Amino acid sequence: MAYKIAVITLSDKGASGERRDESGPLIRKMTEAEGYEVVSAEILPDGIEPLRGRLIEICDRHTADLILTTGGTGFSERDLTPEATLEAAERLAPGISEAMRLESLKITKRAMLSRGVSVIRKRTLIINLPGSPKAVKENLECILDELSHGLGILCGKESECGHPGK
Repeated sequence: MAYKIAVITLSDKGASGERRDESGPLIRKMTEAEGYEVVSAEILPDGIEPLRGRLIEICDRHTADLILTTGGTGFSERDLTPEATLEAAERLAPGISEAMRLESLKITKRAMLSRGVSVIRKRTLIINLPGSPKAVKENLECILDELSHGLGILCGKESECGHPGK
């Protein structure tokens, strides 16, 4: 059974139609190639609202098992994706974002400037990805293989996280 994914792009210019979203469609392409089902894809303006409310709605209605956001993780005044995500969170999943930053640091030192977070609300995992298509690709390649196991545990489809002897 495929896990359901919601993709949310955060971009003032994208939401107003001034810029074409390239990262959201890339997330769709990469995740569908791995067997995930994208159940929604949308563009919202930067800032805490409406993202916080939309995350809560998707999680509380269990519309998706995984929400991947792209954009809004930098240092600009309107880059508030991590703050919105943390306001929606019930539990943290920091290892995912740490792994992405660690892998990205092998490519560019600027990876240290990413503020993305990974959290859980109810039975949905939320992961903030950077905004550029190049960074989205690099970050997703780092985590995609392991996500299905984590989602299996979170959704109750798998019961053990560790294996004896490993």
